[in-house]
Amino acid sequence: MARLHVLRVFTGEGGERGNPLGVFLDGGEVPAGRRQSVAAELGFSETVFVDDPERAECRIFTPGLELPFAGHPSVGTAWLLGREGHSARVLRPPAGEVEVRRQDELTFIAARAEWSPPWKLIELQTAAEVEALAGPPPGEQLAYLWAWQDEAAGAVRSRCYSLEDGIGEDEATGSAAIMLAVALGRPLQIHQGRGSLLHAAPLGEGRAEVGGRVVLDEIRDFPIE
Repeated sequence: MARLHVLRVFTGEGGERGNPLGVFLDGGEVPAGRRQSVAAELGFSETVFVDDPERAECRIFTPGLELPFAGHPSVGTAWLLGREGHSARVLRPPAGEVEVRRQDELTFIAARAEWSPPWKLIELQTAAEVEALAGPPPGEQLAYLWAWQDEAAGAVRSRCYSLEDGIGEDEATGSAAIMLAVALGRPLQIHQGRGSLLHAAPLGEGRAEVGGRVVLDEIRDFPIE
């Protein structure tokens, strides 16, 4: 058995919604050759295997592939490590060092936009158009669609579709928020999916931070054959 923590990352202010995440804090309990199938079996948009809690070394898998970096897994893992007494200032996924900071009940991570999957950022005219989407535009496998809710306030409405790795619609996408903050060059409050909330801001030189609230839903044993 391996111990699995199930979180929701980028919840609304009241703890609603957010993107589910599986984290194995003792990644060594899951053999490297088994991790992709475990991620597929769990079915979360991402699952994290922490190989060294003290150094915060980790690997991130979607149901279909491994990612060198992803936003909501990084925020969730940073929050969980802090909860468990490993208050790392840096995470170490394969892409490189991801800085961590905490602000009240929010956990932030900072990374380079180029580390994100190659999301296509597609601006729509109104938030209502984003609300009404039934899926991504034809032929788009990695599409992040957004519109201003309140441009003066930096409020954005977005939805994200990741079809190439079996996720479908992603409830909250930190890596795309990093890309959007870099592209727009300003702080953003992003309302994504059915009720998730992300805070993003550019840091200069192709970097941005993204953060939000995290809740722990359950801890359970997961069978490893």
